[in-house]
Amino acid sequence: MIVRDLAPIEAFEAARRLADLPGLVFLDSSMRPEALGEHARLGRWSFVAADPWTTFRVRNGRAFRDEVALPGAPLDELRALLAFEDPADAIADPPPFTGGAIGYIGYDFGRSLERLPEPAEIEPVAEAIFGVYDVVLAFDHGTDRVRLISSGRPETTPEARRRRAQARVDLFLMRLERPDAEHAGAVTRLDFRPTITRETHEARVAATVEHVLAGDVFQVNLAQRFVAPLPVGFDALAFHGRLRGANPAPFSAYLDFDEVRIASSSPERFLEVRGGCVEARPIKGTARRSGDPTQDALAAARLAASEKDRAENVMIVDLMRNDLSKVCEDSSIEVPVLCGIESYAGLHHLVSVVTGRLAKGRDAIDAVAAAFPGGSITGAPKIRAQEIITALEGHGRGVYCGSIGWIGHDGAMDLDIAIRTVIFRAGEATFSVGGGITALSEPAAEYEETLTKAARILAAASGETSAGEPRPEGGRREAAA
Repeated sequence: MIVRDLAPIEAFEAARRLADLPGLVFLDSSMRPEALGEHARLGRWSFVAADPWTTFRVRNGRAFRDEVALPGAPLDELRALLAFEDPADAIADPPPFTGGAIGYIGYDFGRSLERLPEPAEIEPVAEAIFGVYDVVLAFDHGTDRVRLISSGRPETTPEARRRRAQARVDLFLMRLERPDAEHAGAVTRLDFRPTITRETHEARVAATVEHVLAGDVFQVNLAQRFVAPLPVGFDALAFHGRLRGANPAPFSAYLDFDEVRIASSSPERFLEVRGGCVEARPIKGTARRSGDPTQDALAAARLAASEKDRAENVMIVDLMRNDLSKVCEDSSIEVPVLCGIESYAGLHHLVSVVTGRLAKGRDAIDAVAAAFPGGSITGAPKIRAQEIITALEGHGRGVYCGSIGWIGHDGAMDLDIAIRTVIFRAGEATFSVGGGITALSEPAAEYEETLTKAARILAAASGETSAGEPRPEGGRREAAA
């Protein structure tokens, strides 16, 4: 393995300079540690990689490697591909990720894990895509250190691995040293429209409340979708630049896998695995921020005291505790934070933290199998909630509400919940926004919450990055910070 310290370069600029390579991925902590306060560690690292040495996909429940079908179950094949092992040559003060898989697991992959109904409209995207990367740029925002790490994979002998690692360093340095390409004419604006009316969404909320009152389910996360045609010359990476400016978040990401491109600004961690320890950070509970400090503090205080939001959050914490107990040591599950407040560009959120220690013989892939998709974007009980989601929304969710992130060759992992996420494919852009529906939900208020969550994406789409974002037809226009 070769490690090079580089002169300071902004992570987004590095991604731009590597954009002509296939499989560009950018795990983007666009909300810096200093802005996260006591949660600074969430925004410490960003990673850029490109030109994977192999690509793993799941289509219709079957795994493929470089378009060759694999015989085993998808998660088993992904584990075998990564060949979890202790690093052969340690790096001094290593970043958490030094090479391995970067990509996404879509929400609809859940049908590979449980017996769930198919939606009326299947999403035409792979249920999962991961590039496996031998070269990674690691950006430490705590120290402003930038390192280029080249492992030499997939070569197996020491000499062949060393030669490949050096050749790959030379290739990436050549591209990083060129000036950023001119993109003054790049098109980044999109004209998003909701795919259903306000009345339809409110009727779906009311139907969900009836399920809750009937004792069928405790909570369901219900979403609505927005769509826009992609104009000629549209630049998805430049759009991500707008989105990360409009809505900085610790788990932002940009992925380019040819068949699908993804720009995301998620604030939520699904699962982190490091040193045998697991952490989940489910979000349930949202309040719009204000530009007035006094009103902003009041909004956060009201959220912290909200009976509905706290009840939602506690239900999901119980669900996550149950999911993680399937793969963690007995009595190791803890909740160090229950309904804490985290504040982002336009929203306050209620966030809890659930931790555990993996049982002997269990690994990060087992944790995914036990807990995917995250309970915060399904509801509880999880299987029944997913059945209701499928029936009411009428279509698959694709990448939305799945997970984006990395899984290392050393068995470490960090995956987010893919919310605040825009998908680009087949000439159109889509994103979805939703909220948790309980017995206390009011349809009009739930519709407005979806627009609150959509506001920053709509701002990026229109070229705005501040208050007064455009509202879709059918919604009440309100100022937002």
